[in-house]
Amino acid sequence: MFEFEQYLGFLAFLTILTIGFWLMIFLMTFVIPYWIFGSSIERFKEIQAERKAKREGTTLNQ
Repeated sequence: MFEFEQYLGFLAFLTILTIGFWLMIFLMTFVIPYWIFGSSIERFKEIQAERKAKREGTTLNQ
């Protein structure tokens, strides 16, 4: 049915396919949401700091 080299090639293919599948699942469920959530929090902090600086700047000028 299979020669030994074909069997090893098939196992290598299945291994690479499985590693790619689990890597994709890991990226979609953990890394990408972590990245989006973290960048959203950082942007929110920047907006708050800009508003605070703007408020303090206008109160000093008045």
